[in-house]
Amino acid sequence: MMRRKDREKDAEFALAVLQDCEYATLATINPDGSPYCIPVSPVFLDGNAYFHCATEGKKLENIGKNTAVCLSGVGYSNLVPEKYTTEYESFVATGKCEIVTDKDEKIKALRCISEKYAQSAIDQFDDRMLEWAHRTCVCKIKIEQISGKANRLM
Repeated sequence: MMRRKDREKDAEFALAVLQDCEYATLATINPDGSPYCIPVSPVFLDGNAYFHCATEGKKLENIGKNTAVCLSGVGYSNLVPEKYTTEYESFVATGKCEIVTDKDEKIKALRCISEKYAQSAIDQFDDRMLEWAHRTCVCKIKIEQISGKANRLM
């Protein structure tokens, strides 16, 4: 339950922040139950959040043992020191994460990621996929719950 109801935003707002943010923090659970957080570059596609990563590493090990994740991010932010506050837009999403194994879904997600983060080089996408797709992992978060929050001084 959100404490500051005056800053609470709906799911549509939260999804827009997810889609627009430059990066978000993915929280997974270590085998000993402790949290593990790492930045990822997410996109929102077909009702799910996607991100890419290496084909091995701690986050994938954690997801392999426990698919529960939390993704949080900030879109717009602006320090307002004279008012001792920050203007911001943020989201928090929880859900289950899985490694994308379907080739078509993987390429579709990588294209969406590339359109967001490498638009100026999108004409090279097909060549890059031939070179990198086999050593790139794509993960999908099936969002179960998402909320947004904002503080805009106007």
